[in-house]
Amino acid sequence: MTDTATAPKGPRRSLSGIKSTGTPHLGNYLGMIRPAIALQDTHEAFYFVADYHALTTERDPAAMRRATYEITATFLACGLDPARAAFFRQSDVPEVTELSWLLSCVITMGELERAHAFKARKAEGTEGTALHGLFAYPVLMAADIIIYDSHVVPVGKDQVQHVEMARDMAKRFNHIFGETFVLPEAAVQEQVMTIPGIDGRKMSKSYDNGVDIFLSKKKLKQRIMQIVTDSTPLEAPKDPATCNVVALYKYFATPEQVAAMEASYREGGYGYGHAKLALFEALDAHLAPMRERYEALMADVDALEAVLQAGAAKARRTAREVLGRARERVGYPRHAFPVPGE
Repeated sequence: MTDTATAPKGPRRSLSGIKSTGTPHLGNYLGMIRPAIALQDTHEAFYFVADYHALTTERDPAAMRRATYEITATFLACGLDPARAAFFRQSDVPEVTELSWLLSCVITMGELERAHAFKARKAEGTEGTALHGLFAYPVLMAADIIIYDSHVVPVGKDQVQHVEMARDMAKRFNHIFGETFVLPEAAVQEQVMTIPGIDGRKMSKSYDNGVDIFLSKKKLKQRIMQIVTDSTPLEAPKDPATCNVVALYKYFATPEQVAAMEASYREGGYGYGHAKLALFEALDAHLAPMRERYEALMADVDALEAVLQAGAAKARRTAREVLGRARERVGYPRHAFPVPGE
């Protein structure tokens, strides 16, 4: 880790980056949003909208701005408390781009070529048309993590490599220039790795099998009734362990409710339609308050911008401290670029 001169004081820090993928579905909510927000109870939590990263694919400025507000409203609606955590736009903390350059000077081309996204382009034979932003994506992501002295980074299994690369870059910088950076660790939520979609496959936008968390009550019910089940007749016993309805119900019902549904399955006389209605009721009870809050938040963009600006101010204080340490280590003035107004 770090020596006493550089280690941050206070609680352990967590860092979550969120790239816009449209309206979140239950898989996004259970797998990333809810566990990330829960960290505000146990860590000094930082959350950023990854608009620098989004620029590798997004070319519509209006869509970029709207996506930022949608993500901010989503996290606030789902329980993020801006009084306890920092939620901000990545591009409002320009220090991260300077740290990205410093890290670029301690990582090799060969290491970057082994990153998943670029390897996929090479496998397709299209690496020659890949943007530098795609190639250098892991370096900017490492800077995102390191610049807040992050201890914990909640990620899906497919993102663990990025945290490992960030750790390697921090370790190498520390070795070359002296103890400077905290070494981050990935936190993978194994128990919610695979949320079933309405067709039984992993819930994914690419499969169009998701259940969006901000659907209206009517559309939510319609979507739940579309969950694929087998043709076992109503009166026959059923196996709850193989049913997608039960699998989703477990995330939103009490243990007693789940046990009752499983017992009804085994006894028979309980149809999939009954189970789907029970799932809909549990889901709507959980999601309705968030849906209403989201709609109210999206109607007040100024309030969302205020949250982002307050979060950015907090984030920049930390980022400047970490970048200052790094600048000193490599032989630059500690703070060459003061924040306007300070």
